[in-house]
Amino acid sequence: MEDIIRSLGYLTLGSRLKRIGEQLQADTQRMLDGLEVPVQSSQYPLLAALDRLGPLPVGELAQSLGITQPGVTRSVALLAELGLVEVIQSDGDQRRRMVSLTKNGQRLVDRAKRDVWPRIENAVADLCKGLAGPLLEQLSAIEDGLAAAPLDRRVKQGVAP
Repeated sequence: MEDIIRSLGYLTLGSRLKRIGEQLQADTQRMLDGLEVPVQSSQYPLLAALDRLGPLPVGELAQSLGITQPGVTRSVALLAELGLVEVIQSDGDQRRRMVSLTKNGQRLVDRAKRDVWPRIENAVADLCKGLAGPLLEQLSAIEDGLAAAPLDRRVKQGVAP
């Protein structure tokens, strides 16, 4: 059967990238489940950001990940229930909440950096081996291009391709 999303090319690039992302996350989750890691694959970037950048307000954490604040708030709540992060109200502003790794969260991240993330990174690198051109640079260029001029600003009214 024809793969419609693939066959429509640039028209459905967003859908295709989303599909690839969902497949990568599902495969990563299977790897994590096999290693008995208690966190969803989609939550690791949040833990990695806190490990790399230290405690952050929710808004800055969302900005560092390039995702919405409500999405980060939901993930933070789940990770807090697991005892992996803690949320503390800022002294000067009750609306500003600081998120940081707990000792258990830091232990999990340290284990992931040592035992889990290298496996995942190697598997994805193997998947991408043999592709023409620098894939990560190309993805960065697409992200930068969208930030500079979203698709709706790139459409020339009344002009066919």
